[in-house]
Amino acid sequence: MDRVVVLETERLALRQLTEADAAFMLALLNDPAFVRFIGDRGVRTLDEARGYLASGTVASYARNGFGLYLVERKPEGTAVGICGLVKRDGLDDVDLGYAFLPAFRGRGYALEAAAAVLAHARQALGLKRIVAVVSPGNERSIRLLERLGLRFERMVQLPGDDDAIKLFGPSEPIVPPFTV
Repeated sequence: MDRVVVLETERLALRQLTEADAAFMLALLNDPAFVRFIGDRGVRTLDEARGYLASGTVASYARNGFGLYLVERKPEGTAVGICGLVKRDGLDDVDLGYAFLPAFRGRGYALEAAAAVLAHARQALGLKRIVAVVSPGNERSIRLLERLGLRFERMVQLPGDDDAIKLFGPSEPIVPPFTV
């Protein structure tokens, strides 16, 4: 399958995920922090990871024109995480989502990727309002959202979830303070 690079920053390339990224996705989905803060997706095999990608993210590209993207370090192409846009049931607005493997947290990659995705959402996709949801105990993610100009609005409960989560929205129209 072709590598479809959607965005580039100084250090990162964000490209569409494909079923060939199943091993990376399997590792990410089973990372203890992912399971704790985002949820257990029940994906335990490469075949399940391929199916998860095909029915979720890859389908979102066709349906919505956006989705989650694989975040790779340039120039070597090391996969470090995912970042992108999600249209979730139960939310009126498009949601910013991201997750990174443990070895690549705390290096500014999430901030760099998320800022690029927000700029792309406004400039290329014409989206006026982007929100984000986060588990109440995920302080690192909350700080990142605040650095991006998002502020806590209210608690929400998404369909099929037992626990309420925090909804963050822009305090002003989002214009990231970063160049991408």
